[in-house]
Amino acid sequence: MMKWILYCVVGALPALASAQPAEHNGYRIYDTRSQQEISLPRLAAVLQEAAVIFFGEEHNDSVAHALQYELLKALDEQYEGVALSMEMLVSEDQLVLDEYLSGLVTEHNLMKDAALWANYQDYRPMITYAKENHIRVLAANAPARYTNRVTREGLESLRPLDKTAKALLAPLPIDTLEGRYYEKFAELLGGHGAMGRMKIYQSQNLWDATMAYRISKFSKERFIKKILHLTGRFHSDEKLGTVAHLRNYAPRLRLATISCFPAEISGRPAWHNYEHLADFIILTDPAADRTF
Repeated sequence: MMKWILYCVVGALPALASAQPAEHNGYRIYDTRSQQEISLPRLAAVLQEAAVIFFGEEHNDSVAHALQYELLKALDEQYEGVALSMEMLVSEDQLVLDEYLSGLVTEHNLMKDAALWANYQDYRPMITYAKENHIRVLAANAPARYTNRVTREGLESLRPLDKTAKALLAPLPIDTLEGRYYEKFAELLGGHGAMGRMKIYQSQNLWDATMAYRISKFSKERFIKKILHLTGRFHSDEKLGTVAHLRNYAPRLRLATISCFPAEISGRPAWHNYEHLADFIILTDPAADRTF
């Protein structure tokens, strides 16, 4: 049922995407720099100068997943060297992912051997499109066993890992971002008293830093000119988290951020409430089906 819903939404989007912004499309896009509402084709066009595009999502938003698919196709049609990067895939699965994309192994092998998210079907259309169109895909995230170790014992607990394990992560030492990101994370957990002596926040920074470091290396590979990175929007909103870490690793890369989430789309949205979140805001219909 979940897969059917997603494909129905995806199948409906090409006609919607070609239209001018309209309330009944199920989504609305706002360019916070020009302060204008724009269409999906216009979004792809104004991303011309961006080397890395962060698409921050709510993980169960069916409209967001369909828009990600359409944006990937639009970028691929307009630009050379487009690649996909995903929080939803971990670094140690890069080999089997590459083998699947190149046709060496089957999708069954990928699903059996990789640590795929339970809602992999939400992202499968993009992986399939990448395979069919020879688009590189980065498994950007850190393996869960290492983030779990940091949550229990802190970042210093990673030092005994051997070089093979460390190669799956951002290099030590890892900056634990202060200021606004720390405050947002504390608020998410219910206050500073719930921070567990910072260890859980350190694991968040391992997550962010690993994605950022792997994106920075990926961006230097031959033929890769533009990367669409899919991530939970907490990791990229306000250009914090992974975005801030990437600026440290690759300060010359041109970045663009998208924050996509359900919100009221009828009438005139209060864009001023959201424009601090990203370069582009996408509001999706809160009545649309959730994928889980």
